[in-house]
Amino acid sequence: MKTAVLAALLCIAFVAPSNGPAHAQNSTAPGVGGPRYDVRFEIRIVPSEKLAHVAIHLGDPARAVDWLRFRVEPERQLAFRGDGRVEVKQDGATEIATWTPPRGGGVLRYVARIDHLRDESSYDARATRDWALVRADDLVPPVHASFSDGAQSRSRLQLVLPSGWSAVVPYAPLSDGTWSVDRPERRFDRPVGWLLMGKLGVLRERVAGVRVAIGAPVGQRMRREDQLALLRWTLPVLRKVAPLPQRLAIVGAGDPMWRGGLSAPNSVYLHADLPLISADGTSPLLHEVVHVMLRARSGERGDWIVEGLAELYSVEALVRSKTISKRRAERAFERIEAKGRGVASVTVDRAGAAVAARGVVLLRELDAQIRRTTGDARNLDDVVRALVESPDAISLARFRSVAERIAGQPLPTFFDRPELR
Repeated sequence: MKTAVLAALLCIAFVAPSNGPAHAQNSTAPGVGGPRYDVRFEIRIVPSEKLAHVAIHLGDPARAVDWLRFRVEPERQLAFRGDGRVEVKQDGATEIATWTPPRGGGVLRYVARIDHLRDESSYDARATRDWALVRADDLVPPVHASFSDGAQSRSRLQLVLPSGWSAVVPYAPLSDGTWSVDRPERRFDRPVGWLLMGKLGVLRERVAGVRVAIGAPVGQRMRREDQLALLRWTLPVLRKVAPLPQRLAIVGAGDPMWRGGLSAPNSVYLHADLPLISADGTSPLLHEVVHVMLRARSGERGDWIVEGLAELYSVEALVRSKTISKRRAERAFERIEAKGRGVASVTVDRAGAAVAARGVVLLRELDAQIRRTTGDARNLDDVVRALVESPDAISLARFRSVAERIAGQPLPTFFDRPELR
């Protein structure tokens, strides 16, 4: 339901001596005025093989890059070969593919399987004769790089598709038919997020300053117009809480795709049959959009916060935009409270539905306490805004620090309760 697992692999920083090469797990802040190198991720989809043939083209006239080391899922990414030296070694359940390119650059090639079962009968990535839906993260695995101090990539994504296919991606198009992969907080920009390719129906519109693209394979009955209408009502409200991404790609398909929702950077997957607003008053679409807005990944004892915020603000966006009435919203919160009864502790590794529901109740209590403490001058929106300012994981310790800073005083009656220990 969120990007926590994917993002956690990307956010380890490695510190190198100032007189040596820099090492980064795709997350070190870029230097200023350092050497630039070009990276083109060429992804060729072969539907008959259910495969993506990936070629990473490195142009490095400044010789800034020493090596690239990919953490590989052996069942998904395989057959690595390329210019220079390529070594693949086992590392527990994963493999490490290390590419030492020739001086000045070269090409690394491998194959990635697209189809992936999330459970016994449904997919969270799939290729058919007419379309393919997959996360770029699963085509280009996490990378640890060694390069010169201050070096920064200029990355592009190139999709090579069958005739008649189009694509929905969470990136800005370039004049040469590629997409700009620009993630300013990283020095090696790799493509992440949902990619939908095929014979598609797509709606594109600018909403509340966000370039929204909603796509699904032709014939999948994805209610694109309805989704766009809901976003037109609610994105302006969410923008008042925290900054929204410049681009948002919403993609989906029907069975046998997984019947749920999954967020990724600047993108959301939804099963085509999911309602815009569920019978309990929450919104699967807005739940995932809030995850994207928060850029939320959970840290220690923080998964209930990430899931609770997404569920809470999915309802808040509906009521604040007057999509639903205050009375209906309170009924929704009553149902959420009932779902969370019996939860003894919310500080579990992964927050299921009951824990997330209890999290919503706790977050509403925190909002009320901050309002009382500050005379209604501050509230939970201010906490969310402060969390979004930094890409750090949302742990319970960080959440407490931010909330108490917003409240202007310690909040032991809230944070020292048994269910938060």
